[in-house]
Amino acid sequence: MPILVMKFGGTSVANIDRIARASKRVALEVANGYDVIVVVSAMSGKTNELVGWVNETSPLYDAREYDAVTASGENVTAGLMALRLQEMDIPARSWQGWQVPVQTTSAHANARIDAIPTDNIGAKFAEGMKVAVVAGFQGISPEGRITTLGRGGSDTTAVAFAAAFGAERCDIYTDVDGVYTTDPRIVRKARRLDRIAFEEMLELASLGAKVLQTRSVELAMRFGVKLRVLSSFEEPSDNAGTLVCAEEDIMESNVVAGVAYSRDEAKMTLISVADRPGIAAAIFGPLAESGVNVDMIVQNISEEGRTDMTFSCPVDQVMRAQKAMEDAKAAGTINFHDLVADEGVAKVSIVGIGMRSHAGVAAKMFAVLRDEGVNIKVITTSEIKISVLIDRKYMELAVQALHDAFGLEKAA
Repeated sequence: MPILVMKFGGTSVANIDRIARASKRVALEVANGYDVIVVVSAMSGKTNELVGWVNETSPLYDAREYDAVTASGENVTAGLMALRLQEMDIPARSWQGWQVPVQTTSAHANARIDAIPTDNIGAKFAEGMKVAVVAGFQGISPEGRITTLGRGGSDTTAVAFAAAFGAERCDIYTDVDGVYTTDPRIVRKARRLDRIAFEEMLELASLGAKVLQTRSVELAMRFGVKLRVLSSFEEPSDNAGTLVCAEEDIMESNVVAGVAYSRDEAKMTLISVADRPGIAAAIFGPLAESGVNVDMIVQNISEEGRTDMTFSCPVDQVMRAQKAMEDAKAAGTINFHDLVADEGVAKVSIVGIGMRSHAGVAAKMFAVLRDEGVNIKVITTSEIKISVLIDRKYMELAVQALHDAFGLEKAA
């Protein structure tokens, strides 16, 4: 039998009624002739509750026990869905990560999948099982301890299973009906995309779009797993959702596929740093060791052996970044005159594979922002992306203006 992977997020399994609704979708695919691997998240809000209990019990917790507690949410959902499917006379059983086993690294709370042997589930399919309901987000370390894959890790679990089993497709069911050209809450004319290339989805996911976890898109692109993002609250349809696929599977696309944004950004500038070989490593090494997620980086032209270094990071990591830089200065690793933090900025980006072959996209973006009176603080580009840092108060204006200027409400 061909295999289909179906992943249901927390809102899609938030209560018994929604689990029953999701089970009906699974039953339809079984009736279509598939053996189905269902990957489930914890019920909506449950993981946050479990994390809260851990923090309340032990603020400086043992990460191994954190994983043991937080992985339990998915176990509950998997068992309940298996029971529901059995009530529908569909041969199903639940699988926890260690039973598959989903083999991971030992990085508790942020483990990566090393391998998914297919023998155990494959043998049960051969015996007549039609649905394997797998607890997402979890695996087992080489030491035999439960591990978790980080928030949103069930997406990665689903893609990894699709790759391991050679699934025909991996359907990600969520509370939105696909991938949009931008956030419909900001731009009412935002359009659902029928198809989007892996590279575009990867950029959008990393830039703030919350539809898919970045690691799941990386994995899908690496193994050529076709992803379909669709809503669990709409009636099934062959044309539902957005297909995330290889660039060659898309006939025509707009130059720009979407506008992404990240609201909670900060811009930090080290003023008058010694301009010498190795200075970048001396700055960004301590930041990395402190867990600061640096994004955009700009270095000014050197004058008299001194330069300014600007970078962006999440606003909730500013204090950590400041401490890392002050500690490095005290240790004599770096020397700077001042450290200035601007916590009132946002990042706005345009993404599209069509940018590779079309000139003038950057000029158009900058002209649109100029005409709206939006000042650009930092610019970074890649082959298919242009990102700018702007004052946060202009973020929604910028997103709307760019969406209109590039005609994203219209199909290619």
